[in-house]
Amino acid sequence: MKKFSFSLIIISLLASEFIPSQLFAQGIDERINDAMAPLTALMFKIVFFSVTIGEISFPFVLLWLIVAAVGFTVYMGFVNVRGFGHAVALVRGIYDSPDKQKGEVSHFQALTAALSATVGLGNIAGVAVAITLGGPGATLWMILGGLFGMSSKFVECTLGVKYRKIKEDGSVSGGPMYYLSKGFAEKGLAGLGKALAFFFAVMCIGGSLGGGNMFQANQAFKQTVIATGGEQSFLYQQGWFFGLVMAILVGLVIIGGIRSIVRVTVKLVPLMVAVYVAAALFIIFSHISFLPQAIMEILRGAFAPEALYGGVIGVLIQGFRRAAFSNEAGIGSAPIAHAAVKTDEPVTEGFVALLEPFLDTVVICTMTALVIIISGLYTEQGMDGIALTSKAFEQVIFWFPYILSVAVLLFAFSTMISWSYYGLKAWTYIFGESAAADVSYKLLFCIFIVLGSAMNLGSVIDFTDAMIFAMSFPNLVGLYFLAPGVKRDLDSYFERLRQGQIRRYK
Repeated sequence: MKKFSFSLIIISLLASEFIPSQLFAQGIDERINDAMAPLTALMFKIVFFSVTIGEISFPFVLLWLIVAAVGFTVYMGFVNVRGFGHAVALVRGIYDSPDKQKGEVSHFQALTAALSATVGLGNIAGVAVAITLGGPGATLWMILGGLFGMSSKFVECTLGVKYRKIKEDGSVSGGPMYYLSKGFAEKGLAGLGKALAFFFAVMCIGGSLGGGNMFQANQAFKQTVIATGGEQSFLYQQGWFFGLVMAILVGLVIIGGIRSIVRVTVKLVPLMVAVYVAAALFIIFSHISFLPQAIMEILRGAFAPEALYGGVIGVLIQGFRRAAFSNEAGIGSAPIAHAAVKTDEPVTEGFVALLEPFLDTVVICTMTALVIIISGLYTEQGMDGIALTSKAFEQVIFWFPYILSVAVLLFAFSTMISWSYYGLKAWTYIFGESAAADVSYKLLFCIFIVLGSAMNLGSVIDFTDAMIFAMSFPNLVGLYFLAPGVKRDLDSYFERLRQGQIRRYK
């Protein structure tokens, strides 16, 4: 009861600080944005502190993620390449025996739940932001960030299953909170592990409210306004009302937990990805003669010293930053969903998880980037985020903004319901796994949907990036520390697979 009361106090403080007393008065969107702007600026400054090597300054957190992704790729023997085929087989259910394995969801369901959190507006609006700031060359670094990020995903999701907590009723709790606390305790460092786990949980809650919520609601609202008439739209000054409707819809799904979420994502994710990729391919192939030039622009921009955003290093930073925000490799969010999988072999879910950055960044983000580059609109001033992507598609498919509006709403909706699960597991790790704690978090999550719909894009992106990237600090410490155990499990699994000791069920 004390934990529930404490969580309600947090909600009350947040509400009193961020929600104006004149809730339904004119100008609510401006009031919300003014209240949140100072907090987002402070968080961004703390998380994205810069380091300087020679004459080059860049955010330390990006170096933290890049080095980890490249390091795990080499240390795990390029598991992102040699494990790709087996990952596909696992997703197809060839090695599944759900009736005999502990967990809540299948490999495919776990993948769709995690993908629904990563395949979102980062693939649509985030790519546009990267190209606007970094030019076409940012695309190459996004692709490389996705390829190397596959290895980070493998390590963290293997650990997510290995150290998960399975309760008597069969429900599962897992993620960095658990492998940090349990894994470090095994090494005689229980205090440090608990401290890292607590810090991660706090940042995860913030990340769920930012990138998994506010950014999604913000860009979904913006695209809906564009499709219904822009600044002349009746929705233009009603971001809070749009957010309220979204909050109700999200609340109806998340109340049922992970099983309710996967029932939605297992149908929604394949559909929305297919529609979006089909439209992108249609535009690319209808302008196939421009494709070689677009590819040359990407290659030239990636290494051109006169490139946008401060030369080669600046473009690299934009590309890796958007790749990390899009696929979340090394951030620590995905292991929370993958921990619920039905398996007795933790490393199998690591294989499944490495498909996420490939599908999310290498495939979908690249499609978006090619459409934007072919359109040439990225050179125009005053256009960013979802508006740029929408206009690029509209040049070829004049009615596509309406379809994109539906796709954006689906992307935003699916991302929010999955991130609500991530945040909930972090919340209950801190406040206890009670029904009261469950309800209090879901209420807070829905409140932030309204806030995100009413804020400016710049403030939302800063808050989003700060909270999500902060999760990587404790998470990667844990991955470095526990990677030798994952390496042993991987080598053992591959050896048993070669010897035919891993049973096939299909």
